[in-house]
Amino acid sequence: MAIWDFVKDAGKSVFGKAEAAQPKPAAAPQGQTAPDAPKPAQDPDTARKVAALKAELKALNLDRDDVHLTLRGDTVTIQDKGADRETLEKLILALGNIEGIAKVEADLPDAGAEAGKAPVFHTVKKGETLSAIAKAYLGNANKYNAIFEANRPMLKDPDSIYPGQTLRIPQE
Repeated sequence: MAIWDFVKDAGKSVFGKAEAAQPKPAAAPQGQTAPDAPKPAQDPDTARKVAALKAELKALNLDRDDVHLTLRGDTVTIQDKGADRETLEKLILALGNIEGIAKVEADLPDAGAEAGKAPVFHTVKKGETLSAIAKAYLGNANKYNAIFEANRPMLKDPDSIYPGQTLRIPQE
């Protein structure tokens, strides 16, 4: 399983305040004790954060029934047996570009011409533009739209990138 590093303190804030989002335990009727329920597999705060991550994937139309997320501290593990390489790279970026996430673990599919190749990601530095990044990686500043398209739906506007954001660089 490969691990990708991200800037933990940069990105979209989806977790919100823990106090506001934590579920309240149901009270048992007076004089009765609550039935023994099975213990949750994860603590409520982690479950809340995983739900927020899944909601973000849904908002980006990257949610699928076969995507399973595990959160341990600031590391998200993606398990998805059905995603193609491009979709999985987008899942990695969508989750890694969330404030509070420092690492994403996933296995890329071993199919096609890109089997065994690591994806090319770029972390945006202050003052950079998609044109400058396109010139550095693709040899032509006018190919900025290829980077923009490779990062849809996470990018809505080619002028709206920020320092610390990680972008997928398409390979020709």
